[in-house]
Amino acid sequence: MSVTIPESLVTALAILADDPETMVLAGGTDLMVEVNDGRRDPARVLVVARLPELRGLRIEGGELVVGAAATYTELMQEPVRSAAPALAYASRTIGSPQIRNAGTIGGNLGTASPAGDCLPVLVALDAIVEVASAAGARAIPIRDFCTGPKRNALQPGELIVAARVPVQRGPQDYLKVGVRNAMVIAVASLAMAVDLDARTIGVGLGSVGPTPLAADDATTWLAGRVEWGAHGITATPADAAEFGRRVADAARAIDDHRSTAEYRGHAIGVLARRALRRAARWDASGASEQAGGGDGAEP
Repeated sequence: MSVTIPESLVTALAILADDPETMVLAGGTDLMVEVNDGRRDPARVLVVARLPELRGLRIEGGELVVGAAATYTELMQEPVRSAAPALAYASRTIGSPQIRNAGTIGGNLGTASPAGDCLPVLVALDAIVEVASAAGARAIPIRDFCTGPKRNALQPGELIVAARVPVQRGPQDYLKVGVRNAMVIAVASLAMAVDLDARTIGVGLGSVGPTPLAADDATTWLAGRVEWGAHGITATPADAAEFGRRVADAARAIDDHRSTAEYRGHAIGVLARRALRRAARWDASGASEQAGGGDGAEP
């Protein structure tokens, strides 16, 4: 096995142009499992985690630019925590501290697992994935990037460079259900982002379809139902119930070794109701619950 650690993005892209079958390695938290299990036997490995062009987090033109080699530990900190809090919440749920120190958002995108924790957040926020090759660069909307279970839109010789995430004013959240409370692959997950200025709501669903899914019918309906204020939204319990039903309708779940499709459909509806409870004020009870808080007696 040949292992190359390039010093620049230009060098890395030249290597991929010469041999598109070269295996790209960043944190290795997904890839090395397959190598150790004998499912992958690469002849050539390209290590990109140290590339300066893939590192760093910055605010640029109303967007949070997340370098592909940014680790989950970095995503839990500023400026992500303020600019895209749901991305920080999702990163906090991933694996152990050791995994969060190694795993990267580029790896989450490249693996393109329906259960990838960062992906529903990127869908909810309509993020753009920047990729590059020796021939040039292009931008791919997140909804077009994941093309199937563990399949993505990268062409031979292309490398993920960054994710561009719109910075919005409003509550955000990320919730997931698994077989335990920590270090678990999601059975169902949901990200929600409320944009108080544009008066739109974004939702991304994980582990309930072949790719991370949006729920456009549900979010369009909800945006037209809630009461918009300068500092938040107001909803009713009836709104939450209908929103959960519509989100569940957007799921395309299957039975597998972790769950039945029926349970996933139920769980994603519950997560939708909980996310709305945490994002909205209630006009029925006068209670106020903001993102990141508790969800009361919601089943």
